[in-house]
Amino acid sequence: MQRRTFIGGSAAILAGLSPSCGALAEQPAKLPVVGYLIPTAPLMASVATAFRQGLSDAGYFDGQNVSIENRWADGDYDRLPALAADLVGRKVDVIAAVGGISALAAKNATSTIPIVSVVGDPVAAGLASSLARPGGNLTGVSIMATKLVPKRLELISELVPQAGVTAVLVNPDNPGTEAMIRDLQEAARRKGLQLHILKASSESEIDAAFATLVHLRAGALLVGNDPFFFSRREALVAMASRHAVPAIYEWREFPELGGLISYGPSLTGVYRRLGIYVGKILKGAKPADLPVEQPTRFELVVNLKTAKALGLTIPPAILARADEVIE
Repeated sequence: MQRRTFIGGSAAILAGLSPSCGALAEQPAKLPVVGYLIPTAPLMASVATAFRQGLSDAGYFDGQNVSIENRWADGDYDRLPALAADLVGRKVDVIAAVGGISALAAKNATSTIPIVSVVGDPVAAGLASSLARPGGNLTGVSIMATKLVPKRLELISELVPQAGVTAVLVNPDNPGTEAMIRDLQEAARRKGLQLHILKASSESEIDAAFATLVHLRAGALLVGNDPFFFSRREALVAMASRHAVPAIYEWREFPELGGLISYGPSLTGVYRRLGIYVGKILKGAKPADLPVEQPTRFELVVNLKTAKALGLTIPPAILARADEVIE
């Protein structure tokens, strides 16, 4: 009698558990997580779309078979180590790091979680052993930031040959700044140009830098490579216009807003490649085995309307080389 009661009771318990067991079986598998580490505010819409396009090219769709966790520092680079540590603590599957400063924070936070980064020169920054064989847990896309800066200096001096002083705006908090300054000073020495370095890592310091630029009567401005400057592109373009100083930038998004000229790789193209690389990592590729990619094409964009407002005539040689002329 007792044995029958036991069996019956067990059957009742199992029957009572069966709905929840079925629900448990139907739960979707845990999605792989990509941690997105950004030193400034969230990425502009076109760049975020390009990254997701790269992920979809690799077969991953946000919210369907992959999840993205964003962490941004709003221009306060000192916050990046804690944000990187937070992503590591959440055990994300891969970290996508924007810029050398974010890549360095991520690299210091983990030696095991794969990191894919957009960075100027990962070898010079000590983030990779070589471009062909990065080694370790980091790979990505190099935007050749420091290598292209002397070319921008050449372009702005060709555009404004009468400039007595060319100001250069840099962010001292960027780990690539010192190398960029050295390359610029060497290029200026060879061309006999006079440079003045202006440093800014906050909005108030940008205001102060432009005040110094006016005091120096600088005839041209080169805006250095830095995510913070890109996040403040509208303000930088407006200030250059207000002070009537010809300026050259890294990305086409500046002349699209009214800046004079830019020279560099396609930003959306770079972030699409970043998404593709993240997809490769999610499929099992090792960062050490993925060569750091470099852009093969660079865009020269000129805003003719801005040139006219500044009283400048764009040399035919620059117009002939331009990928786009904004009128």
